[in-house]
Amino acid sequence: KQRGKLPWPLKGSVLHNFGTRQTGQVNWKGMVLSANYGQQVKAVYPGTVVFAEYLRGYGLVVLLDHGKGDMTLYGYNQALTKKEGDKVTAGEVIALAGDTGGQDRPSLYFEIRRNSEAQNPKSWLKR
Repeated sequence: KQRGKLPWPLKGSVLHNFGTRQTGQVNWKGMVLSANYGQQVKAVYPGTVVFAEYLRGYGLVVLLDHGKGDMTLYGYNQALTKKEGDKVTAGEVIALAGDTGGQDRPSLYFEIRRNSEAQNPKSWLKR
């Protein structure tokens, strides 16, 4: 129902699309958006924070549970503004973009999962 209607988590160009190959690794399960240090990262849909800490390879991560098996993951942040258990609304600031997780420039890793299956975020976000 929300396909093609969700707001982008931040304004930035797409550095890596869903499904493209990472250097010497498996394919991306999400997308990477360019960002500025400290740029506000916003929830794309109302939900509950179920994880808000460092995750190897993804840096500082916020994971939101939207119910009915839908989740969004926001990684590479320099700071998190929410903690586990917090309820958030769409458009609420949940983190500040950065380069944690070994990135050479500030960016946002964004993933959408439905029943644990990675989805192409581009098909869910507003064109």
